[in-house]
Order: sequence, then C-alpha cells, then structure tokens
Amino acid sequence: MLFNSYSFLFVFLPIALVIFHFLRSQGMSRVSFLSLVILSLVFYGYWNPVYLTLLIPQMLFNFAVATAIFERRIAQPSLAKILLIVGITVNLSLLGYFKYANFFVDNLNELTGVDIIIATIVLPLGISFITFQKIAFLVDTYQGKLQQINLLDFSLFVTFFPQLIAGPIVHHSEMMPQFYSKGKILDTTLAMGVTIFAIGLAKKVLLADTAALYASPLFDSAANGTTLDMLSAWTAALAYTVQLYFDFSAYSDMAIGIALMFGIHLPMNFASPYKATSIVDFWRRWHMTLSRFLRDYLYIPLGGNRNGKARRLLNLMVTMLLGGLWHGAGWTFVVWGALHGIYLVINHSWHQIRSKLPFMPKSVGFLEIRLGHLITFLAVVVAWVFFRAADIGTALSILHSMAGMNEITAESYLVPLDMAIPVIFGLLFLAWFAPNTQQIVGYTGPDKLDAGEFEPEPPKQVIAWKPAPQWVLAVGALAGLSVMSLSKVSEFLYFQF
Repeated sequence: MLFNSYSFLFVFLPIALVIFHFLRSQGMSRVSFLSLVILSLVFYGYWNPVYLTLLIPQMLFNFAVATAIFERRIAQPSLAKILLIVGITVNLSLLGYFKYANFFVDNLNELTGVDIIIATIVLPLGISFITFQKIAFLVDTYQGKLQQINLLDFSLFVTFFPQLIAGPIVHHSEMMPQFYSKGKILDTTLAMGVTIFAIGLAKKVLLADTAALYASPLFDSAANGTTLDMLSAWTAALAYTVQLYFDFSAYSDMAIGIALMFGIHLPMNFASPYKATSIVDFWRRWHMTLSRFLRDYLYIPLGGNRNGKARRLLNLMVTMLLGGLWHGAGWTFVVWGALHGIYLVINHSWHQIRSKLPFMPKSVGFLEIRLGHLITFLAVVVAWVFFRAADIGTALSILHSMAGMNEITAESYLVPLDMAIPVIFGLLFLAWFAPNTQQIVGYTGPDKLDAGEFEPEPPKQVIAWKPAPQWVLAVGALAGLSVMSLSKVSEFLYFQF
C-alpha cells in the first residue's frame, strides 16, 4: 500500500486515525498501541502477506535477545555482549541472504566458472531499514539506554507504519516516550501533519514523477545499448538527480506528516542536500538518520577519528563502501559508495591542507562557498549516474557522453528535450533556492533528538505557516491537485532498498 494511492488516502489512513484517536480519547492507551501494531502489520502485509512470515519471527527473535541483554547487562556483562553479537549476526545474516545471496552467487559463478544455481530470492520490502532499526535497538539496550522493555512497546516501535518501509531510522528513546505522553494531541500538531503530508504528496506526484518521465526512458535506452548524445546524457543525469531528490524528500515529508497525525514527531531526514557546499555538508543533509546510524554503529566502532588521520580516512572509505552496498546488491552501488568515500577523503584532506596555507583566509568567502557548492553538486550528479544505471557499462557510457566524447546533439531524441530541459532546471531551481518543508511549517523533530552534527542548521521558519483559513485553502488545493494527478501510482525509489 503506497502513501500515494487511493486505498491508503481514502481507506487505510482515515480508519487508522479514527481507531487510534478514539481509543486514546477513551483512556485505552495500551489498546490503541495494540490497534496500531495490528494496523501496521496489515499495511506491511498488504504488499505481500508472505512478508509477514519474516517480519514477525524476526521481531520476536530480536525482542527475546533484547530482553535477555536487558536482564543480564549489569549482572552478566560478558554474556550480554555475546547475546548482542549473536543478535547482530542473525540480523545481518538474514539481510545478507535475502538481499545479497543472488549477487554473491552470480559473481562467484563468473569468477570461478562454476554453475551454482539458487532460486531467485524475493527481497522483502524495507528489509534494510527494518534490520538497521533492530540492530540499533539491540545496541541501545546493551548500552543501557532503555528504562524498560516489553513486547507491545517493542512491536509498536518496530512496525509503526509511517516509517516502516523507508525510514527515518529511529531510536526507541526518540519515539516511545511520545506515545506515553498523557497530553492531548494538539490541533496544531494534526494541522502541521496534514500540511507536511500534502507537501510531500505534491512533491511525489507533481515533481518527482514528472522528472521520471525524462530520466527513465533515457537510462533504459542506455541500458539497452543506445549511445546517448551529450545533451541527452546530461538530461538523463540531471532528470534522475531531481527525481530522486523530490521522491525521497516526498517520502520523508509524508512519513513525518502521517506520524504527526498520531502525535509522533519523527526525526528529520532531509534538509535541502543540494544546497550543500561540501560533500561533508551533503551527508549532514541527505538521509540524515542513515548518516547518523552509519556514524554511531559503524564509523565510530571502527575507530572513528581516534587513531590518527590515515585511519580516519580509511574508516570513512569503509563506512561509505558498506553504505553503498547497503543500498543495493550490485557493483553500481559499490562504486557509488566508493565515490562518496573518495569525495569525503578529499574533502577532509582539503580542510587540513587549507588550514596550513598561509595565503588562504581563515574564513570561507563567498566565491569559495559558491565554488564548493558547484563542485559538490557535480560530484553528486556523477555518483548518481552509477546509482541509477543498470550496470557499470551503462554508467560509464552515460558519463562518456556527458564528457562530450560522443555526439553533442542528435537528430532525434528519446524524450522531448525542449520540454525536459525547462522542467529539469525549474526543479533544480526549487531544490537550490526554495525553502524546505520544515522551513515552511517550522517543524523541528523530536525534542530530545540526538542528531549531533546531522542538523546542519536550525530549520528557521521563513514562511508564516499556521492553522488559518488561508492555509486550509492552500493545502486543500495542493492536496486536491495532487489527488487528481494520481493517474498512475508509482513506488517510491527508496522502497527498493
């Protein structure tokens, strides 16, 4: 069930809200939790009921392990650590089997010449996000960050449907205390949720899906062996750049908006990443909760920046390589992760070199900021080509064309470039200069969010949004236009991860 589908908008979401708020208003908080767990399982099983045969046993296993860790963390720390390792290993093994078994077997066959055959494995929806969230829960339990643990709370934390499929990746301590809040869910919270959801729906239906009309045919043609001319190659790369931007931004908005309708503030996950002036800044703005997870549960355990500059750069490369592989079982994702690792190494190295150059000013000037913005954006676009391409050969072919090594123009185009180019630059203008959603409505995420460096700046409200008649009309018109444009329901791009 997609957020941008009639069945979700007009059946599932209204029913879920009515049931939850009615039970809560009657003082039946625990029953409202249970109803939300059941509804979330229905939401997940709607895609394919077979998925529940993995989700539920994995959830029960992690609860059992977390309970054992919680009970033994102080009295038997060595056993608690063993249990943590077992829990993480089982979770990663499941992820490895479902997501990477076919990939590794195919590569083994190609390298060795053997012919190992395994049945095609259907990738359960959102398994990467679900697995990472459970790992974070086990680690948080081991580190003593939980005050109590019970099956209902854990089930709600794991299955809460707004963030179940594609994040944000949340911590138990961020979400569950909000469910236990005894106060009434404010009308302003509900209004903000509806507004953010409507903005996200518009981004998906009106912006991202429009960009897909130009990105998909060009990338598909390149995958089928067509050599794109220079203009078409740049159109493909930039169209996908804005498609992914507005698609993921849309999902993040809609997840936050739905959660707010239930009185829950999810962490921000997207903060105008194409405004970034360095690749470090980009990763503070793009998929912020994944960046936080990789920092806390991979980069820091690897040693972080504690063992010298060379080791720090190596840790960055390893983190980004694994982050790339997390996105998909393919060499294109490995190359994408490697590129971002190299970008980060260069970025950190430049900061070290710059600080030692006597002729460089201490503060960064306007021209340096703008140059950093341009270089960062172009680097991100190049990496997106690998992220989207069907294989390495296709990506290299497109980059070859972007570099002008093929025809600069062609007599016939696969997409109408006279329409595509204005649309793409219009969307880029929005990404570069328009306020983001949290700046429009003043959303700040959970009160106790430990975002650290992943909040690049406070989301200053630049537009005077408030629950008022003029905003009701504006949001209603935007939602109506989006619903009327739902001629073809399309999945969010991050669902494949």
